[in-house]
Amino acid sequence: MTALVIFLILSVLLITGMPVSIALGLTVFTFLFGFTTIPMDSIALKLFTGIEKFEIMAIPFFILAGNFLTHGGVARRMIRFATSMVGHWYGGMGLAAVLACAMFAAISGSSPATVMAVGSIMIPAMVRMGYPAQFGVATVATAGGLGILIPPSIVMVMYSVATSGMTVTGPDGEMVMAPSIGEMFIAGVVPGLMLAIMFGVTTVWRAWRNDYPRMQRAGWRERWVAFRKSVWGLMLIVIIMGGIYGGIFTPTEAAAVSAVYACFIAVFVYKDIRLRDVPKVLLSSAAMSAMLLYIITNAVMFAFILTSEQIPQALSAWIADLGLGKIGFLLVVNVMLLVIGMVMEPSAIVLIMAPILFPVAMLLGIDPVHFGIMMIVNMEIGLCTPPVGLNLYVGSAISRLGLTQVSVAVVPWLLTALLFLMLITYVPAITLFLPNLLGF
Repeated sequence: MTALVIFLILSVLLITGMPVSIALGLTVFTFLFGFTTIPMDSIALKLFTGIEKFEIMAIPFFILAGNFLTHGGVARRMIRFATSMVGHWYGGMGLAAVLACAMFAAISGSSPATVMAVGSIMIPAMVRMGYPAQFGVATVATAGGLGILIPPSIVMVMYSVATSGMTVTGPDGEMVMAPSIGEMFIAGVVPGLMLAIMFGVTTVWRAWRNDYPRMQRAGWRERWVAFRKSVWGLMLIVIIMGGIYGGIFTPTEAAAVSAVYACFIAVFVYKDIRLRDVPKVLLSSAAMSAMLLYIITNAVMFAFILTSEQIPQALSAWIADLGLGKIGFLLVVNVMLLVIGMVMEPSAIVLIMAPILFPVAMLLGIDPVHFGIMMIVNMEIGLCTPPVGLNLYVGSAISRLGLTQVSVAVVPWLLTALLFLMLITYVPAITLFLPNLLGF
């Protein structure tokens, strides 16, 4: 009954169109004043301790790095390199867009930023070459979702933060630890590359079926020049992943290093950003960081209320009594997250749902890293589904197509993503292969 009251209040506030962060906060205070005797002092203490986490500092740094890369010419040089490698294939420009999105995802951590950086260049170029605008926007909008699956990923940081500190037990009563950011990052590599390949196959198939134009094959000298010009941006992948797993620095420190490096190459190497423009990039990054941190703050309060009322534990017991098992539970979670993903932003969904679903998943013996990657794939699909798919809105703005046209255009790639979701859900080895190989 308590859970119903809490979620009824939250649902009513969200239906009014209220921002998620404010709806979370108002839900907490409404419940505090009307339905419980929890002292306000404990809420204030939880607010302070909840966001006093070193890992949270990674979020503004990754946002800052992504903004420097988006405003700089890194994306343009990556696109040129990707086009030189695969442009002569069927749907070469579309395939190059998928490859460019995968490379940019590996340095940005944000899906909408990936769509904006790659789409603003690739979609007009594809239209000029004779591709339908719907094909161009569909490839970029869906492949841009790789920004939250291929590490570094801001949503992975959110999942790690949302589940850290939780006391949960496994099926045999053993204690289960929440996954670290480093574990989530390494687990996202194989699924991210696999989904990029599946998107590439879908793109080539659509282009072959409709006989879309192909580019002339680039020579090896042209490819080498394109690689040399993009190598400064590609080096960021090596710095982040190599630094973390080489034991040089933590994921949070890697985020800080990536921000400094991105600023350096954008201002002093490529010189696409002038020194006087740096404050504008800092200001926009601060605004975006403040928005996410405000969501985190309210989500921390929301999770505290759920925990204090024993709602995750009660939900775990209820689902266990239903006898769904792993297969049934994962199917229900996927359907629920796909529906919620249509109307909410990924970071908010993870911060709200992870503390609720995580204990249940652990009780059923599901690996915490596998469960996290599954949630993130759901969030990626949500970014490309109406009515609130952020990638659709960004693609629509770039291509000047209506939201309905864009939503119809992405259907083949969405079906590919749904097939991939089933594979990730029921074949945990795809996610856990690399972490197990590296001894995580």
